[in-house]
Amino acid sequence: MDAALFDQLEQTVKTAGPAAAVDKLAEELKASKDYANLFYALLMKKRVELGVSPIATGSNQDLPASAHQAFEDGIAQAARAVGQLYLDDGQIPQAWGYFRMLGETGPVAAALDKLELDDNADAQAIIDIAFHQGVAPDKGFDWVLQRFGMCSAITVMGGDLPFTPEVRAVCTKKLIVALQQELIDRLRADIQAKQNFAPSGQTVREIIQGRDFLFEDDFYHIDLSHLNSVVQMATQLDKCPELAVTRDLCAYGMKLSPRFRYQSEPPFEDQYADYDKYLAILQGEDVDANLAHFRAKVDANPPDSAGTFPTEIYINLLMRLGRETEALDMVRKYIVPLGDVRLSCPNLVELVQQTKRFDVLAEVGREQGNAVNFLAGLIAGLPSPPGRGGEGERPAKAR
Repeated sequence: MDAALFDQLEQTVKTAGPAAAVDKLAEELKASKDYANLFYALLMKKRVELGVSPIATGSNQDLPASAHQAFEDGIAQAARAVGQLYLDDGQIPQAWGYFRMLGETGPVAAALDKLELDDNADAQAIIDIAFHQGVAPDKGFDWVLQRFGMCSAITVMGGDLPFTPEVRAVCTKKLIVALQQELIDRLRADIQAKQNFAPSGQTVREIIQGRDFLFEDDFYHIDLSHLNSVVQMATQLDKCPELAVTRDLCAYGMKLSPRFRYQSEPPFEDQYADYDKYLAILQGEDVDANLAHFRAKVDANPPDSAGTFPTEIYINLLMRLGRETEALDMVRKYIVPLGDVRLSCPNLVELVQQTKRFDVLAEVGREQGNAVNFLAGLIAGLPSPPGRGGEGERPAKAR
């Protein structure tokens, strides 16, 4: 700071008082863009207004109890003011420190949404705020793809990120579309080089049709671990256009040399062909025929204590189709006899509650000698007494 400022501040204290001197300091700090010190000057201003010591102790325990809330409000006001100044200057990482203090993501999210990440930006810090800290995960994931590529994007999606299923779905869709475009670009370049013209097809399936030479000598066009990962991620999506895009990727996978078709466990032994049928079910295409495909996998690989995966996959498919009663029948027939096993699909009790088939719980309880489940099923299946607000009955109004 200009040495003359110190004399001016001293003179202002004498002639206009402490509040005016703090205001002058704040103006000087703002003009010089010293926003970090401006924050503490604004806190000092609040202390002066409250009539307490202008010297911060760090814990604020020197303040009387009656001043605590007012000072907390002052901290919030100062943080918002300084955070916004940093945003106005395009310094998002610095601004985030203040808004994070308040638990307010909105202003930073709005700034990120408008940001074009150029070579001068602190890309690592901005992506960390946007994606990893969840301020603007959609935009942040776009930057992960653009700056660090498909491999990094798939890696971060495989991590333990605290995102909602909705955010995960959005990021998965971006991966699917990006991988399809990468594959299409490379296929077109290969065809241009070998046939001396650009193919007219718009999808992978159209482009590779009748062009088996693309796969000669075990050739492939994209990282096959990326293809494998993205196809598997797509199975978590609900019905959406990206399922068709993923099936387009499966069409490519089915043309690869057998050396490069990952040999998975049932029910995905023929990986890309099996995933294609799975995704077709989610799309609502040939549902019964494709379900029969996976039911046959259960029959060919009946569950035992060593593995229940094909059965779990089939049960989860039934659940996603809203066929809870059929799922309950499968659990009762195939899973219940195994006893207590860890499942990725709903268990007997969960399905009984969803289907209201309490008689099944009672029957299984009797078969297994489990008196607790037996009695629970009996009681749950009893008609609700009038006015008790039981299953299917509206609670009585208070009188």
